[in-house]
Parts: sequence; structure tokens; C-alpha cells
Amino acid sequence: MSVWNADGSRSLMADEKSDAPYHMSQTMRYFLGGMMKLVRELSVFIAPNINSYKRFAVASWAPVNVVWGWDNRTTGFRVVGHGQALHIECRFPGGDMNAYLTYAAMVGAGLWGIRNKVEPPAEYKGNGYVATGCDRMPRALYEAIMELERSEVAVEIFGADVVAHYLNAARVEQHAYDAVVHPWERERYLERS
Repeated sequence: MSVWNADGSRSLMADEKSDAPYHMSQTMRYFLGGMMKLVRELSVFIAPNINSYKRFAVASWAPVNVVWGWDNRTTGFRVVGHGQALHIECRFPGGDMNAYLTYAAMVGAGLWGIRNKVEPPAEYKGNGYVATGCDRMPRALYEAIMELERSEVAVEIFGADVVAHYLNAARVEQHAYDAVVHPWERERYLERS
């Protein structure tokens, strides 16, 4: 993702005069800060299903921790490129996402970060799977539901009706899953009975 000027002729992500890492502009830092601050509470829009959260496992090639790094595929946010090509990759969405909702969530979070001047944490260097002192993506849909339920910014980004609709859809999905006895439960607990 990147932010460009109104006529699309110039990226606002790089600033060659900036002392920030990789010549990140203030706009880029705030955009990244907003996405990092809100990714947990907007995770229903990024990982919409029960199985979406099973991919957030350590060393699974899907990131788990809300950290950023330069060209680092173990971090949730990856900064790559130079000059006009400098951009941010959000690595949390999986193939089961709705691209429209995911982009709306991340663009909304980034713009919120710009408006509220949200600085990102320092770059994480090393294996992002073992990062400590940072947020972690929800481990299950029910945790993502709780995050969205308390998110005031989600309502600011999407509106109350949209948030209520997707909260209801997520709750229905979670309740349907919770009502089923799965093969793993039968195999594991029948043998222990």
C-alpha cells in the first residue's frame, strides 16, 4: 500500500530529506502507525472465518505479531522499495479475505493514523515470530469479535450499520462452529472416556 498526491503523479511515502529509516516520510510513518494500531480491532475484516485464524501460527509463513520490518517476511508489516516505489505490505490477510473489506479496513486505518499522527513503533529486526512486547493478531474468531465489539474507530471508518452487520455475521459463524462436535473432539475425547 502507498499514499499518493491527489492527481496520482507523486508518492507521498518517501522523503529523501527525512532522518527516518529508509527515508520514510512523516505521512508514511503515520499511515503505518495507524494500520499497526488498528489491525487487531479490524481483524474481522481481514480474517473473516474460523479457519482464517488457524494460519496465524508461529513459523507458518503467515505473520503473528504486529511488528514491521524492512523486507522482512516474518513481520506483519513489511516495508519495501525505494523512492517513488517505497510502500508497505500488510501480510496478515489470507486467501479467504474479502479484498474490498480488507483494503477498506487498512486504508481507513492508515488515514486514521495520518489524521491522528500515530507514530509506529521502532522497526523490528530479526525473526518476527518471536517478537515480544508487541500486539499479536487474535488467535481465533471469537477474539477478533471481542476486538471489533469495543472498537470505536471501526465505526468511524465503516459506519455503525456496517460494523453491526459484520459483527453479526462473525457471531453467527462462531455460534455455528461452537454448536458442532468436530471429528477431532470425537477422536480425542472418546478414546479418553
